[in-house]
Amino acid sequence: MTTTILFAQNSAETCETLTKINILIQSEHVKPKLVDDSLSVFVFDNLMDDLDPSRNIFFKTEYDEMSKKYRLNLDDLILKNDCSFLADINTKYTNGIYRTKKVLEKIQNEPFDYTTKDTIRFYKKAFDFYLKNENVEKVWLKKLRYQIMDEISESGNNLDSLKTHFKSIESTVKKTIFSNEICKIDALLEAKDTQQDKLYNLFCMYFDPHTAYFSNDSKSSFVASLSKEHLSLGVSVNLNEKNEIIIEEIDPNGPAYKTGQIKKGDQIISISNQKETLQVACSSLESISNMILSESNKNITLTLKRNSGKNFEVDIEKQVMKDEENSVFSFIIGKDNKVGYIKIPSFYADLESNSRKGCADDVAREIIKLERDDIKGLIIDLIDNGGGSMEEAIRLAGMFVDYGPISIVVDNKNRQSVINDPYRGLIYKGPVVILMNSNSASASEFFASILQDYNRALLLGSNTLGKATMQTIVSLDENKNTDFLKLTINKFYRVTGKSHQYIGVKPDVLIPEFYEGIYPKESNYPTAIKNDSIKTTLKYKPYVKRTLIDKLAKNSSARVADNIYFNSVKEINLKIEQMVNIPKAEIPITLDAVFEQKKIRNSLWTEINTFNDENSPLDVYNSTVNQFLLGVNPNDTTLNQYKIDYLKTNPYLNEAVNIINEFNKVK
Repeated sequence: MTTTILFAQNSAETCETLTKINILIQSEHVKPKLVDDSLSVFVFDNLMDDLDPSRNIFFKTEYDEMSKKYRLNLDDLILKNDCSFLADINTKYTNGIYRTKKVLEKIQNEPFDYTTKDTIRFYKKAFDFYLKNENVEKVWLKKLRYQIMDEISESGNNLDSLKTHFKSIESTVKKTIFSNEICKIDALLEAKDTQQDKLYNLFCMYFDPHTAYFSNDSKSSFVASLSKEHLSLGVSVNLNEKNEIIIEEIDPNGPAYKTGQIKKGDQIISISNQKETLQVACSSLESISNMILSESNKNITLTLKRNSGKNFEVDIEKQVMKDEENSVFSFIIGKDNKVGYIKIPSFYADLESNSRKGCADDVAREIIKLERDDIKGLIIDLIDNGGGSMEEAIRLAGMFVDYGPISIVVDNKNRQSVINDPYRGLIYKGPVVILMNSNSASASEFFASILQDYNRALLLGSNTLGKATMQTIVSLDENKNTDFLKLTINKFYRVTGKSHQYIGVKPDVLIPEFYEGIYPKESNYPTAIKNDSIKTTLKYKPYVKRTLIDKLAKNSSARVADNIYFNSVKEINLKIEQMVNIPKAEIPITLDAVFEQKKIRNSLWTEINTFNDENSPLDVYNSTVNQFLLGVNPNDTTLNQYKIDYLKTNPYLNEAVNIINEFNKVK
């Protein structure tokens, strides 16, 4: 009876939250849709894929029963305020997890027969549910045998040696894999409110990929990611070859360093915020990241392990720190014809106050430093810039455009508003090249497209993501302030009336990049808002004639076509495409077959990581002002040198310098 009452309360709360989400979406979303069977199918199918992606939790009979009851009916149930379906799905899911744990505990101490002839196939897309009661143990034995073979293959490069020592290696690997699988299952069983959060987010995603539900913690993490200053532990982490999370760097100005107990190379075993503890080996990277980044988790306890010693705990109170990975920085390239370089990792902003700590002001400061050294051109690097504050992007675009309209905003009532350049005049008048790639998105696409339309910059790189919408964060209940909605409220159009939504910004010079065939694009999302255009009579004055940009682009494209590095990138991309996107044949579960698969995979990975540009290294150095500041803050020297070394042999940067030098000759 208590359980029934609890489920009823949860059902009511779930429907109440969904109702609030739907009311906001229907009234404020830029393109709201009806809550109908189409939504029901989308939410149900994606929830099933999310809960059981490998199809080894639910029986086929359980899935069929749920599909018949809910796949076409979730919309009706939600509108009738009956969300008891989630409790039903969750009960079956929990039963399936317990069932799986029972099977794993049964077979973990049994010897495995590796002589059995069997095969395994991996699917890129979701496949049908097939699991039967009598097959559960067989399915898991196959899955685990492959995992063990794969892990053994990764432990050495000599197949004969692995076969000779197979028994001893297998014993250790098997124990680790079972421990991790059971640990993951325990983490799933202990997780709280995750199904509700999944349901809320899938409901939101039906309207577009960027509308999302935020709990207080996830909202806090999101806001922190848009700032260059936030509460931090003062450490950077990385995965080692065993997929363990290791302390990679410790900031000497941060709270972790000040404890005097943490060293580079320490392994993180668990993370606690005093309310819950996450075991790293069996928690998702997303949940770990949320706990570390969330501003609400000010006090963190890390359980660490050094070498093969005992675990030890360290209590850390976060402090506000500058995020060097999310801050603008600049260099100068060349001695005779100096070219400025500015990296914008994101369009960060200080969302909590009106201080001058945003990306636009930081770029302005770097330009002033570079101009003191008399640069003859400027390269703005937006590679892997996923966006951020649209206000910062508007302000930055205004600094490079003399005057006039820079964009058109359309709301859900098709009302058009023109965004004008907020600043009269230019902060910099020389030639500009913008570097961008498939991961350049949102605010960075917005900024780049404005400078392209004004012929203010030549765009060099790959086609961008394709997001031309704006979101805002609103509270679902201002009295509680515990649940939030990131809501898509506007579409952006270029001053030409065209849009890069769904299709991305096309560069003036297309340059191949590693993995370009597998990077996600806006068009990959089934609910992404499609591309369209609007009529406009806006007048604007281009900075130079388009014929000059086209001439520079044509000459650059010819150089790229003859470049050995870029042609080799194309060849390697074909191999990556074959490995990732082409359907695989069944693989025999034998050490020979799995080892050969690993060899092919590692060979390609080695080819990518050891691939070097044959161009002469660029002369990259600090501006006079930044060199002085480096003397004042010597702790920044190592990171500064790392950045310089990376840029010296960057072929994209090399071509950008060629374009600017040519521009200065022909202008």
